[in-house]
Amino acid sequence: MPKMKTKSGAKKRFKLTATGKVKAAQAGKQHGMIKRTNKQIRNQRGTTTLAPQDAKAIRKFLPNG
Repeated sequence: MPKMKTKSGAKKRFKLTATGKVKAAQAGKQHGMIKRTNKQIRNQRGTTTLAPQDAKAIRKFLPNG
């Protein structure tokens, strides 16, 4: 049976950590910053790990997942 191809959209958006968790960018950071509080903007910097239920769905699109 041939190898499964990686979904190219998923490889650009998600990364696996060493322990197998899925890292993703924070949601809600693209536009509309003027109506968000400074606390919200500050907390949305960087990346986050997905919840186990979401990570399970994403992992099948990634290599070595």
